[in-house]
Amino acid sequence: MNKTAIVIIIIVVVVGVGFWALQSGIFTPPSVAPLPIPEETILFYGDGCPHCKVVDDFISENQIEDKVSFTRLEVWYNKDNQNIISQVAQKCNIALDQVGVPLLWDGSSCYVGQDDVIDFFKNASNIQ
Repeated sequence: MNKTAIVIIIIVVVVGVGFWALQSGIFTPPSVAPLPIPEETILFYGDGCPHCKVVDDFISENQIEDKVSFTRLEVWYNKDNQNIISQVAQKCNIALDQVGVPLLWDGSSCYVGQDDVIDFFKNASNIQ
């Protein structure tokens, strides 16, 4: 065989293997299975977020955790929690590129930003 025929055979084999690999999903990243959204009230925050600190200070100063049951989920460094906040954002019709913290989910509605979250806690704990 001459060199041209060998090069053509090699190209055909490489293209065939590449096509097979693409069809079989070898190069497809694994999909991330959605995590279930907890049914309780969730306060999503970012570690180091200044607005989240304002909310945290309000919670501490007013002993909100003694009055309102909720879970805190950090989303800047925790991929599982990022998955959950993405699902919550979709339920609240918030575009994924517009999701920010603090964000509070009460099981049916989202409260976005420090003022809305603090207002939620004021109402839930009967603070005037």
